[in-house]
Amino acid sequence: MSSETRIRDDIARLSKSLYDRGFSVGSAGNISAAVEDGLLITPTNSCLGFLDPGRIAKLDRDGRHLSGDKPSKEIFLHRAFYETRPGTGAVVHLHSTFATALSCLTDVDPDDCIPPLTPYVVMRVGAVKLVPYVRPGDEKAGDLIRELRGKYAAVLLANHGPVVSGKDIASAVYAAEELEETAKLLVLLRGAPTRMLTAGQVDELKAVFASY
Repeated sequence: MSSETRIRDDIARLSKSLYDRGFSVGSAGNISAAVEDGLLITPTNSCLGFLDPGRIAKLDRDGRHLSGDKPSKEIFLHRAFYETRPGTGAVVHLHSTFATALSCLTDVDPDDCIPPLTPYVVMRVGAVKLVPYVRPGDEKAGDLIRELRGKYAAVLLANHGPVVSGKDIASAVYAAEELEETAKLLVLLRGAPTRMLTAGQVDELKAVFASY
């Protein structure tokens, strides 16, 4: 099995897992992965629960559509992560419930909208930036990501949902899941006295579990 075939199968398998567990509904969400000669991305208006690996869109390194169905309209968002964060092997964009809920709140810290509640959100996700709202599919979304200059592996699109990058498809999916579960905890704990990890504890986790 070629590397590209394996990655296509991984996208379909992990996408179905996300869909089956409610991290994506209907035709919401899109996933991409880097391959040797370009980029694979889920087709526009496709359901993550029912992907045909052979119909996943393929683009060359310049963003030209080579094969498969029409690529997701959010392709600009994905390409911006690959261009600004060396080592990025995959990008996951979901409309998962609790992370999207946080993206709609007016009192989250725009520079750290998923604070260090648990060690795993620090280890797998890191700081999360709130990105201003733009229409889905607007090329400006890519510009907003490029303006971050690769500082963040994950962002929340205001009133839209999370986008998470990783060194490979599994890492990006697991990080997206961790972000969603932490967002759920944050929503459940709103209004309650809450203990966050200290700066020293966060620094220790970063030193021991360095991300890509």
